[in-house]
Amino acid sequence: MEIRRRDLRQAADDGVLAPDTAEALWTYLEHRQTGPRFRAAHILYYLGGFVAMSALGLFINQAWDSWAGWPMLGLALGFAALGLALTRRFLDHGLAIPAGVTLTFAISMTPIVVFNVQQILGFWSGTFTVTDYHRWIDWRWVLMELATLAVAAVALWRYRLPFLIFLVALTLWYLQMDLVPFFFETWEDRWEMRKLVSVLSGAAMLGLAFWIELRAGRNPDWAFWLYLAGLAAFSGGLTSMDSDSDLGKLAYLLIHLALIGLGAALRRRTFAVFGAFGVAIYLIHLASVFEDTLAFPAILAFIGLGIILGGALWQRHEASITATLRGWLPARLRRLLEEIE
Repeated sequence: MEIRRRDLRQAADDGVLAPDTAEALWTYLEHRQTGPRFRAAHILYYLGGFVAMSALGLFINQAWDSWAGWPMLGLALGFAALGLALTRRFLDHGLAIPAGVTLTFAISMTPIVVFNVQQILGFWSGTFTVTDYHRWIDWRWVLMELATLAVAAVALWRYRLPFLIFLVALTLWYLQMDLVPFFFETWEDRWEMRKLVSVLSGAAMLGLAFWIELRAGRNPDWAFWLYLAGLAAFSGGLTSMDSDSDLGKLAYLLIHLALIGLGAALRRRTFAVFGAFGVAIYLIHLASVFEDTLAFPAILAFIGLGIILGGALWQRHEASITATLRGWLPARLRRLLEEIE
């Protein structure tokens, strides 16, 4: 069950709580909440972090020819120091979410620092810049990824802010992609194997997130960002495989329907979102198969009506369906879900 400010105000109006107590309780709950609820302020926090990182990436791309080496190294260290300073200031004021964003911004400077140190030592040659780290797969990025994981591990031990988990998950995915060329010689084999690695690494992240949720609960919600990164890698890898087999496409649909059901059982909307995208992609495939037939509009209409009917049936029997799905979950997780309702 989600508690809103108006609920506490109503409790004060009904005489259940004193007005001062209601306001103090709301302030306490606001500061205690470190999970991603995506209120307006939270969206601004994440958006601001994304804009800051994007702006820095744009600057690096434009200024690389004249700033590469010592100047860029100094700039990256300066931004890392600024991010850490803001993190401490936010934590001093009890603002855990923006602290997590600024800490992640600081740690994201690690690849830039390592790349410029390598540049100074003559490790890199040619036309590569540090912004290619996010666009191209190359074994030489491995040192940057290992350094990022090491620095992130220290930061997590020191600050314990969940948003940094997303950077860790992304870096682990990058690392696995960059290790593939060590084992395969041809580009085609590498590309196909990267799809499989993406699926397997995504599944591993989901399993790790599930284990973390069982161990640590949801306050703070350590598993959320790992679930998000795992779903992106898992579903994205499956989608990129693009099987020509109808049986394979049907399996793709069933997997994403299972994600929707798992999201309902775990109360994780991210599962439902990625599952819905997968179902939509399958329906687009059906549209391409039947688009030249007169039956296509009728088939599409029946699919749409079937989805609406399924939603109505779900709403009508949600309690029993949810109870059945949760019956398959570990007892510890069932108790956790009951506590947050």
